[in-house]
Amino acid sequence: MAESTLTAEPREAGSAQTAEDLLAELGGPSRLWRWIGTPLVLAGVLVALYAYVQGQDLDRIEEVALNESMIRQRLIEHLQLTAVSTFFVIVIAVPLGVLATRPATRRLAPVFLGIANIGQAVPSIGILVLLAITVGLGFEQAIYALVLYAVLPVLRNTMVGLQQVDPSLIEAGRGMGLTSRQVLWKIEMPLAIPVMLAGIRTALVINVGTAALATFIGAGGLGWIINQGNIHGRTPVLLTGSVLAAVVALTLDWIAGIVEDVLRPKGL
Repeated sequence: MAESTLTAEPREAGSAQTAEDLLAELGGPSRLWRWIGTPLVLAGVLVALYAYVQGQDLDRIEEVALNESMIRQRLIEHLQLTAVSTFFVIVIAVPLGVLATRPATRRLAPVFLGIANIGQAVPSIGILVLLAITVGLGFEQAIYALVLYAVLPVLRNTMVGLQQVDPSLIEAGRGMGLTSRQVLWKIEMPLAIPVMLAGIRTALVINVGTAALATFIGAGGLGWIINQGNIHGRTPVLLTGSVLAAVVALTLDWIAGIVEDVLRPKGL
């Protein structure tokens, strides 16, 4: 009996240690709750919205706006607007941010930031209207507006992330025989990733919100549902569109947060 007791104790201690290591690897209880808690809360919101809509006596206008196929179509349009615009924001802003921090082209940084600031200075609806007047209506025109409006956070964070890299690390890399390009990709970019991802995450949420306005230039999205509820004075329609847009924004922000946690270099 005594012998079995002695052999059991180390196993229990080892098991407890493994659980602690796993929790630490996941980032602690706060991060674990953020990963699990957010989708549970959002699922609860959607269930509550569904129960509310089902409890209403919907008229013909509300039934047209809130039928399953219509909601699915508008949701897909909204996600397409967000995904395509965010992709082009990254493709444009990250290279410009890198270019603005290189010694040979650093003088161009004020020009890049000045152009990007135009998008943030002008209200989003103003950009959409200007583009609708100049280049027309539709999905492609909405992408132009979304990219212009969201490029600044990614550009600025890329520049800040690269500029805050310790110069001694760069010099050490050069001392090891690395070229400027190798220093950029092997030292500067990995250390700048957390700040860059924060900018991309911000741009993603901005695009979700601004995409709701794309309906005014014929690009669809969840803004169409919101607008139908507004112009016809139908509270269930207005509430459904608004809640769905908020849930999409929070869901994408949650996904971006997980990606940020996973890609963050260990030790940062």
